[in-house]
Parts: sequence; structure tokens; C-alpha cells
Amino acid sequence: MNRREALFSLSSLVATLTVLPKLSAKEIHDVPLETQLTKDMLPVPALQGGYQVLTNETDRKNLAAIFDRLIPADDHGPSASEEGCIEFIDSQLAGDYGAGSSLYLVGPLRPENEEKLMGSPQFLSSPRERYMTGLKALEAWSQTHHHVSFFSLNADQIDAFLTEMEAGKINLGADVNSQAFFELMLQNVREGYLSDPLYGGNKTMAGWKMIGFPGARYDYRQYIDRRGEDLKLIPVSLIPND
Repeated sequence: MNRREALFSLSSLVATLTVLPKLSAKEIHDVPLETQLTKDMLPVPALQGGYQVLTNETDRKNLAAIFDRLIPADDHGPSASEEGCIEFIDSQLAGDYGAGSSLYLVGPLRPENEEKLMGSPQFLSSPRERYMTGLKALEAWSQTHHHVSFFSLNADQIDAFLTEMEAGKINLGADVNSQAFFELMLQNVREGYLSDPLYGGNKTMAGWKMIGFPGARYDYRQYIDRRGEDLKLIPVSLIPND
């Protein structure tokens, strides 16, 4: 599956997301009180001015090497790292997502029952902890097997590693489920490539342009009857421009 097909497979997910309207301060003020946006409803942008979690340069380069093989640069658009996916995941890991705020991270009383019913053990680590542990193990594996940092490997070597990792055949140590870590990175790089630029990824809206998603437009009523037509709409971000 090429990159365009992989991203198209997620386009239905993007279409189901609730998109906040893009309003100026005056427009927000003019909206009836009962429909006005409150501060808590507004999206929180990625922080600027440095990395918050991925502060180790080797970790960032290693993660970029993986992201850029999962979504490489081609005729359809830039690579994942060029489009800001490292900044996106760093911002996410620094917040509620990274802390696992929506996850149940307390272990089961009877682990053997959990294994029997669920088919796999429950993750007790937050996404932030899983990234930190996984990236450390990734670098150690590369130093052991190739005597260089992971990002120094060539594309064929990285592809071979990721193929084995996806199949659960790479041993990154007892603390890392390599297959689950691959799935986590794949999910996050897709999210970064299709996110609103406000969150750090998809900064040129290449992901949206590729799948034909017009972004956070305020009103679609004039297009309702134009189904199946290429409307040639330029994507709009939630980033304020006034």
C-alpha cells in the first residue's frame, strides 16, 4: 500500500471528526450566547519554542527515521518529519494524551484472567512512558546490532527492521512490546499527518490536500448539493489569522 492509499484509508475517520468553526473574535462575539464558544471548547495549540518531551536529539532523529519510512516524501507531498509530525507527537506526549489521562492504567486484580479474556495483557504505562522506554530500547538495539545510531541506518535496513517489528519478531527487551510500539507509532504518525496544523503536524496541510479534506471551514451549506464534485477548496486551518 502506498502512502496515498494508506492516508485515504483514514479519510473516513477524518470525515467523522467534529470540526470547530473558524471564527474571528468579532464573529464569536456576534454569535448568540447559547451557541458561543467558551475558552474550554477552543483547541489548545502546540507549544512553540522547543521540545518538551523529546528533548534528546538522538531520540528525535531515530523517531524521524521511522516516521519518514512510514510516510516518506514522494510526488504527493513531504515526509512525515518535514510536515511536522515530530513536533505534533512531542506536543501530544507533553499533554493529557501522553499522561494517559483517558486510560485505565491500574493493573487487573487477576492478571491471568485479563490474559485469558482480552488475549493480551493490559498496558500499565502511559503513551509518554512507552515512547521514552521504546526509543531508549531502539537505540540500544541499533548500537548492539549495527554499532551506530538507528537514524544512521539506510532505508532498506530500516524497512527490514520495521517489517520485523510489525510482525513482533524484534526483541527490544522485556520492557517493550515491539509490535505494540510499532502500532502506536504508526497510529500517531498518521494522526500527525492529518491533524489540524494548529497541533504542530500537517503544517502545510499536505495531508488534507492529498485526501481532499477542506479543513475547518465555518459553513458548508452552499456545497451540500454538490456531491461527488471536486470543489477545489483550499484547506482552512484552525490557526487564527486575524
